[in-house]
Amino acid sequence: MDGSYVSLSDYPDAKGFIIIFTCNHCPFAKLYPARLNELNLKYKKMGIPLLAISSTDTIAYEEDTYIKMVEKSNNESFNFPYLYDSQQLVAKNFNAQKTPHAYVIWKEKGIWKIKYKGAIDDNGAEPEKVENNYISRALDQLLNEKEVEIKETKSIGCQIHFRK
Repeated sequence: MDGSYVSLSDYPDAKGFIIIFTCNHCPFAKLYPARLNELNLKYKKMGIPLLAISSTDTIAYEEDTYIKMVEKSNNESFNFPYLYDSQQLVAKNFNAQKTPHAYVIWKEKGIWKIKYKGAIDDNGAEPEKVENNYISRALDQLLNEKEVEIKETKSIGCQIHFRK
């Protein structure tokens, strides 16, 4: 994390993106850093990078300040950008509600479309017992030019606290 702005246009060759709304304070979001690194390692080389975004109100949750985000990114050895949505506009545009809240977006005829939204997988607490890795499944279907079978699941985690 170097303080620079990131845009989808910074990735002109991307077929799609894994977008994860997350934060530092949420116990459920804390279960996923290693899995996010694995997802990015697997799919970035196929043209589908992962972008993690924190949109949580830092007045309500001091643990989610930009400085604390940099520390977390370094401590967890993130291999993907961890972005600060200081105005909470990105989360509002996606209608993100929880942390973590996952989205798979895909470029179709020059337009980005949400192909999946919801949980990352079906077992936050016990990664070895995951039966449905929703993001991987959606991406594998898209890469094989198939329709995404499961388009939406319920995201479980902490509510994103929006300022009024």
